[in-house]
Amino acid sequence: MALCAATAAAAMFVRFRRWHLRWGATDEEVATPLPGDDIVADPTFAPTRAITIGARPDEIWPWIVQIGYGRAGFYAHDVLDNLGHGRSAERIVPELQDLAVGDLIPMASVVNEETAFRVRAFETGRWMLWEKPASTWVWSLQPLGDDATRLVTRLRLRYRWRKPNVVADLILMELGDFSMMRRELLGIRRRAERLAASRVGAVTG
Repeated sequence: MALCAATAAAAMFVRFRRWHLRWGATDEEVATPLPGDDIVADPTFAPTRAITIGARPDEIWPWIVQIGYGRAGFYAHDVLDNLGHGRSAERIVPELQDLAVGDLIPMASVVNEETAFRVRAFETGRWMLWEKPASTWVWSLQPLGDDATRLVTRLRLRYRWRKPNVVADLILMELGDFSMMRRELLGIRRRAERLAASRVGAVTG
């Protein structure tokens, strides 16, 4: 009985993992190369997720630029992501817009080469690539006509099995990452579409 239950649970986990690793993304988006794909060879965790946003790339880009702990937050689960230190920004913060290659994107209160991503490269309004040891995270904006955009994000991570806290990494990525990323993409969409609506209202008004 216990073996049957364990087998069923494992099968459900595999099916759920396959689904959430490509949440919102088309077959083409999953297969299309993105900047940084060549950095982490043979990743053990490599989700590609996407969402359609009713806004132009330039109305989405500023929200991505200011992401980070102690910056604008992650637009997801504030109590968890920001550790109770305030809510994610609901506005574009001018002083957080001057991001440069080499800058650190903090993921938590402890900021070092292991815990924070570093900006590897970007093309303003099109894509941004972050990197830390054995991991990359890219954001790509692909216009759909004049007033909509596909936001595609891809994480490529190779688990380092000899790392002391690899079990914590496994729990965080395999169980917690999808919930955070889904909420983050939805949070970006809500903010960007609100900005787009204010632009359209100003034009029509």
